[in-house]
Amino acid sequence: MFFSLIIPVYNRPDEVAELLESLSHSNYKESFEIVVVEDGSSLKCEDIVHKYEGKLSISYYYKENSGPGDSRNYGMKIAKGEYFIIFDSDCIIPAGYLIEVDKSLKENYVDCFGGPDRALDSFSNIQKAINFAMTSFLTTGGIRGGSEKIDKFQPRSFNMGLSRQAFEASKGFGNIHPGEDPDLSIRLWNLGFKTKLVSNAYVYHKRRVDWDKFSTQVNKFGKARPILNSWYPEYNKLTFFFPSVFITGFGLAVLLVIFNFDLLLQLYFIYFLVLFLVSSYQNKSLKIGSLSVIAVWKQFYGYGIGFLESFFKVIILKQKPQIAFPELFFKI
Repeated sequence: MFFSLIIPVYNRPDEVAELLESLSHSNYKESFEIVVVEDGSSLKCEDIVHKYEGKLSISYYYKENSGPGDSRNYGMKIAKGEYFIIFDSDCIIPAGYLIEVDKSLKENYVDCFGGPDRALDSFSNIQKAINFAMTSFLTTGGIRGGSEKIDKFQPRSFNMGLSRQAFEASKGFGNIHPGEDPDLSIRLWNLGFKTKLVSNAYVYHKRRVDWDKFSTQVNKFGKARPILNSWYPEYNKLTFFFPSVFITGFGLAVLLVIFNFDLLLQLYFIYFLVLFLVSSYQNKSLKIGSLSVIAVWKQFYGYGIGFLESFFKVIILKQKPQIAFPELFFKI
């Protein structure tokens, strides 16, 4: 199977260098191509791409800024492969990644797959803490971390595969961001295509964020979910409300202390203590364990507040999503 690796990039030449270097060490014996799509960057990575032309089958394209979804579509239209694999520019790819994908598709072919993410030892402590929050079974990140205990898997576009047939039938990603990947997954299901998780096809996802950027990111995730629920109500789940219920419950727990009832607050304390202990053990660092508590709180708070705001505007007030949250939509 001939794979085309699609990499959209925006002002991240250093990340592209790390990503391409990791791909140059791939153990996959078959040929594959890499398509780098520069999404209107002012800091271009063209020179870096040229350095790898002797090591990899690679091509570079520059286009006006229109967002990651449209840039992925642009790359897939140009690519030669029968199966596309999409990476974010802040990923580092293990040498055996393509071998695992090829093996999984030969054993059980699907037209769309996703893989989990992990953290390298070289990542910063904050990156490792955020990775824990986004992947742990103790948070809403269990699916991203590789859990298969769900009826249908929604791949995430930092590590995602899509057949040419599925791309042409679905027309690829829409203009919402974030939220473009679950939107595509649902449209694929409705077209009769299947998705799955390939647990061994993991990437090292650097998550180029500080605390403020992480809070903004998860807040946008929260805003996007009620929009998707309004488009596809048949796929709405009660678990989507969990972060909002969590932060509302925490506020109630603090309030109840005034009335000498602290049991609920104690339960929250136990939960955060468990987070701290599990992260400290997994990361072999008490500091990362402490930072993980901060990351999970920011994850729940940012997502929960964004979800409530979007639920009120889109579901209750029936506002058009593009009017209520223009920052979530790229103009294509």
